[in-house]
Amino acid sequence: MTSALDITRSVKPPRAVFLNFPLGHQTGPPNQPELQRLIVADAMRAFRAITSPATIVELPYVWDPNDRSWEDTDYTKGWMPVPPSPEAADALEAERQARFRRD
Repeated sequence: MTSALDITRSVKPPRAVFLNFPLGHQTGPPNQPELQRLIVADAMRAFRAITSPATIVELPYVWDPNDRSWEDTDYTKGWMPVPPSPEAADALEAERQARFRRD
């Protein structure tokens, strides 16, 4: 399941289901379990029905028909935080590994 259609098209997965939802919310808005179950059920049906590699099925669900402002945040250049420098990333990884290391 994806909400990043351009990325999904470029990697050509064996099969995919696209929802035009904010990134990270492919199964629907929080606290809407009925809708979430419908989306997951439709996705599972699509996964079973897809027979050609790299097929992407677009599900018809809409995040909010009256407000598409989330698209400005999700798809605007610069919305992601600045990544750490290689040195800072290495230091963070060393700290993470030290927390889980078994001596």
